[in-house]
Amino acid sequence: MSNLDKLVFSAVTLVVVYVIYRVVVREIRSLTAKKKLQEHFAYTLTRIAKWATAAVILLAILAQWGVTIGVIAGVLAIFGGTIVGFAAINTVGNALAGLIVMTSKPFEVGDRIFFNEQFADVVAIDVIYTKMLTLDNVLVSVPNQELLKAEIDNYGKKNVVRRHCTVTPGFEYDTAMVEKALLEAAGKVQGVLKEPEPYVWITKFQNYAVEYNLYVFISDIKRLQEIDAELHRWRGYEKDLRCIISIFFFLSNVSLRFQG
Repeated sequence: MSNLDKLVFSAVTLVVVYVIYRVVVREIRSLTAKKKLQEHFAYTLTRIAKWATAAVILLAILAQWGVTIGVIAGVLAIFGGTIVGFAAINTVGNALAGLIVMTSKPFEVGDRIFFNEQFADVVAIDVIYTKMLTLDNVLVSVPNQELLKAEIDNYGKKNVVRRHCTVTPGFEYDTAMVEKALLEAAGKVQGVLKEPEPYVWITKFQNYAVEYNLYVFISDIKRLQEIDAELHRWRGYEKDLRCIISIFFFLSNVSLRFQG
């Protein structure tokens, strides 16, 4: 076979294998859009297809130029140990950690997690790095080994999570009335679920006041940070909260608005 024939065969191989790759990727995306494949699983399949395509093209082209698989394996055996030992220790460690993350699935693409003292959305899980988008719209790439060492809170996409608001009215306020006021307030907050139902606990008796906690459940994870910020704002205005509860006793209408 002449060099021209080898070049033609290599070009044809490149085109054919790439076309097959594009067809496979399109089919994976189609199944994902139809909800027949999970987003995380579809992402993993796409990565595998990409790696397999590159390997097939490389081996096919090298074979045309007289480089056999045995030769390639021999070269890798000679230089692989040195490369792994001196230049790719962290890379191999991150790759193994990436495989563990992909298989154990502590989180998936699209999940909102709390990592390194901040919330972020998982946008990609690669072999070496996991990419996250923070609420500041900053793309952060974290080595997978760091993920295995860290504690990660996974809030998911549509998980039902509990939030709470603390108020401390004085002892002069009737317990039943305070609880009723807080529960009615919870019913007016957009995004608070009716099931599970909100509830109120007395969590502490202070010197001159009683600590009440209103617990509510939400499923809109993307708004969790905003609701928490509003809860902290209310926590800083105890006097205003006591005034609102007082007004409820006279007007039977209270509205603690958790913006977000």
